[in-house]
Amino acid sequence: MKNRLAHRRKKKRKKKILFSVSVLLLVIVGIGSYLGYQVFNTAKQSYSELDRDNDISELRETKVDIGEEPISILLLGIENYSSDGKGGRADTQIVLTLDPVSKNVTMTSIPRDTKVEVPIEKVGEEYDGSHKINAAYTYGYLSDYGAKKLAVETVEDLLNIPIDRYVAVDFDGFHDIVDAIGGVEVDVKYPFWEKNYYSNDRIYFDEGITEMNGEEALAFVRMRKRDINTVYSREERQRQFIKATVDEMKSGDTIFEINKISNVLKNNVETNLTPGEILALQREFPSLSSTVIETKEIKGTTPDVSGPSYFIPDLDQLELLKSELREALNL
Repeated sequence: MKNRLAHRRKKKRKKKILFSVSVLLLVIVGIGSYLGYQVFNTAKQSYSELDRDNDISELRETKVDIGEEPISILLLGIENYSSDGKGGRADTQIVLTLDPVSKNVTMTSIPRDTKVEVPIEKVGEEYDGSHKINAAYTYGYLSDYGAKKLAVETVEDLLNIPIDRYVAVDFDGFHDIVDAIGGVEVDVKYPFWEKNYYSNDRIYFDEGITEMNGEEALAFVRMRKRDINTVYSREERQRQFIKATVDEMKSGDTIFEINKISNVLKNNVETNLTPGEILALQREFPSLSSTVIETKEIKGTTPDVSGPSYFIPDLDQLELLKSELREALNL
């Protein structure tokens, strides 16, 4: 089966990782004391807290006990190439809930163009009003309110659930992580092409099982302007890729080059998960498999009107989704 760059067809590489992953490649488990130390050290350098009282969401009365109680984590994929690494947009937003008792995991994609209201008391008159949800990160940065803080709070307002932790990774980090783990195998549902972010060449995806390197994976999860996006959406492909990555890293048969992934994480990933919390999650989810991840989505429409093209959620379905997520968090 040919695939991607037309002149290239790689055999499936057998280099896998002898450890599990959760939370967008950041919650890495240790094998032996050395690997455990590397993960702990990396997590310390990737740590970046949100400016909120007692480090808890305003939608929680008490601090959640990570590893003992259900929690939510917001995964942010940051596009900051056009802003020279400053600000940017949170074009990928996925909410995970993890219940350490039931072992249930949900994954909810938020369309980047979802219409939200950004309040004046947070960003001032210059940036308040109706915006696409991916721009909340931008206006949080420009207003000095805090890019990650405003992104988190905007998702909380949309879904009416507390967001306990976040993980943010930029394009280069995503690319480098995929390459570092030896690629990810994904079952492509429909053929399409997308431009290579780094060279502007076309990358072709054929239907069927496909081994993707970093450049190919980035094109796969970014595509949204081809006609096939209407039946094979960006949000669906992002959820599919994360689940495939979990499976890929679960099926390990060789030891991974931990120094390489550590450098990638330190340079390209931010999170307010502490090293202790990461290890606590790993203890509760030692063999996370995509088969236990329940995927959810926000349904709605994008009206064809003049001006900004907003995604408008179906309010009845959104209320049902809110209830399901609150139930997943035992709220």
